[in-house]
Amino acid sequence: MYITITAQQTGENFAQSSTDFVNYLEKENEGKIIEEQEHFFNQYGEEIFAEEVIREIDGNKAKLKKDEPKFYSITVNPSPRELAHLQNHSENLKAYTRELMKDYAKNFNREIDGRPVNVDDIKYYAKIEHERSYKGSDKAIIENQPFATKILELKNEIRKIEEGKLKGNIKSLKKKIAKLEKEAPHQLGGKRIVRGMQKEGSQAHIHIIVSRKDMSNTYSLSPGSKYRASGTKMHGKDVKRGFNRNDFFKKAEEVFDKQFKYNRNYEESYKARKLFIKNPERYFASIMGLPTNQKSVAFKLLGKSGMKIPLMNIPTNKAQLAYKLLKKLKQTVDRGIQSGSIGI
Repeated sequence: MYITITAQQTGENFAQSSTDFVNYLEKENEGKIIEEQEHFFNQYGEEIFAEEVIREIDGNKAKLKKDEPKFYSITVNPSPRELAHLQNHSENLKAYTRELMKDYAKNFNREIDGRPVNVDDIKYYAKIEHERSYKGSDKAIIENQPFATKILELKNEIRKIEEGKLKGNIKSLKKKIAKLEKEAPHQLGGKRIVRGMQKEGSQAHIHIIVSRKDMSNTYSLSPGSKYRASGTKMHGKDVKRGFNRNDFFKKAEEVFDKQFKYNRNYEESYKARKLFIKNPERYFASIMGLPTNQKSVAFKLLGKSGMKIPLMNIPTNKAQLAYKLLKKLKQTVDRGIQSGSIGI
């Protein structure tokens, strides 16, 4: 489960309206009939249209300055293993979102009218998406890039020959291009994977737009606060502040596991990812200390992340294991680990 929280920006400035972001989230509905479309929802409502989301989010930013975020985007990305466990992606993820947002509210160290913040104070709208496209930062695109560069060079050469600016054998160049297309290491449906190509398999994930201000448009609730739990004086009054991002991410896993009776392996836990960042050697030692069946699953999951790990003849010496795998693991899963932490 990878979760990110970001303040929405346009260039160097915070977005003053949610229009562009909401319209972006409508992209999967293009060309589909109403019955096939995914609409926005919130804690109690369904079938909410984009116009209402924009109106409600944009109208809920009283007294916020231009240099302050007006709303945040929370993206919840279940892993392929988690998605495979679900029976109905749309309905299951909607139910999960509603439970998740209860914990989102609980992790604010704030009070509203003398009581803790609860989910009814949070103005949010969420949407399930089922598709993802390859981006420049994806491993498949990066490793296919040398082939893409050479293919582009050959195509430019062909164009110059056709324009009479260069002499050469176009037929021979086209054969070289065809050979490079097949040799590219990452293929999908017999074609070289390129940017914008839709990813295979289930890609269901959740986008949540949450207002910076509470439901009454009075209190500021910022998940971007650098404070976990502290107090300050505002207008002469003692005010609590802060948001516990670590606890929110931890609870996100616990809610999913309880709600769907999911048996989470140690390797895919927040605890493990956090340990990997702080102390890779202890991380490897922890995996080696798992019961045999759980350890086997852990290494299979690591293999799916991009590591070539033999499941047989794994070094038993913990220091030896850390030494052999650390560099390669960092190269292949650092990006996933970083997106797995809740970053502002």
